[in-house]
Amino acid sequence: MADKYNICLDIGGTKILGAIFNEKKEIVFRLKKKTKEAGDDADNVEKMIISVVEDMIRDSDIKKKDIKAIAAGAPGVIDQGAGIILTSPNLPWTNYDIKSSIEKKFDIPFYIGNDVNVGVLGEWKYGVAKGYKNVVGFFVGTGMGGGLILDGKMFTGNKYKAAEYGHMILDPEGPLCGCGQRGCLEAFSSKKGMSSYILQQTARGRKNMLSETIENGVFKSKNLKKAIAAKDAVTLEAVDRACHYLAVATGNMINTISPDIVVYGGGVMEAVGDFFMEKILAEVDRYCMPSIRSTVELKKAALGDDSNIYGALAMIEDM
Repeated sequence: MADKYNICLDIGGTKILGAIFNEKKEIVFRLKKKTKEAGDDADNVEKMIISVVEDMIRDSDIKKKDIKAIAAGAPGVIDQGAGIILTSPNLPWTNYDIKSSIEKKFDIPFYIGNDVNVGVLGEWKYGVAKGYKNVVGFFVGTGMGGGLILDGKMFTGNKYKAAEYGHMILDPEGPLCGCGQRGCLEAFSSKKGMSSYILQQTARGRKNMLSETIENGVFKSKNLKKAIAAKDAVTLEAVDRACHYLAVATGNMINTISPDIVVYGGGVMEAVGDFFMEKILAEVDRYCMPSIRSTVELKKAALGDDSNIYGALAMIEDM
């Protein structure tokens, strides 16, 4: 009998990362394509996803009949049960029934969930949070995502809308967030939040390494790493501010959930996670009840960019 395979996708605002897993849960093929080539039309993004899947099947020499399922993590509020993307901040989707479209094209079961929920699921099943029952995940990237495992199950709340604690308000009079509220964690601690602070300081005449690298309101993680290494003063201020509010938010989640572990993932943590972790750990105890903090571990994600594709695999296995 031929082996069966699963195709797992990480769909982002700038790229689609794909992997094919064999029955031993080993990655046997990878592919990455830029999504910005798809433009701002929902049908074009769907065509890009389809082309990635088609290319993976063709270039891997795996027959379509041997693909058991396709699963993906994508940014936005997603009805995971129905496979409908209700809204997405970085992709042109509103009430978009992507499940039906992909299944009609390939005649293969398709599953999709919020990218950070899926990433936390990946870390829980295969990464640093494996074996724990209660997991809080912060994923620091262009925005700020959250994911939550409670009593050994992914918690998604009513209509799969839970764990948006990137929009936990930490200062009602703070900076405006893309969600329309003020003082959200995302407005302080994401790449967008740090970029906004850096541009404000630049406007005040303060020179720094990152302002000229900011495009569409955000810097790249690799440039942040360079600026930190060079001890750029404005960059270090932005990072200190970001880590301070991450520590406050972490304390709030620890006091509320009493998790076994808090996991920090995403592109920023992949690039400069050790630097961020040192700062978060130096502050977080100030914002926790000691009796609760004593039973919680704080760790950087182990799977890096692969958190989402492993989480997509876990979604398939849970179906």
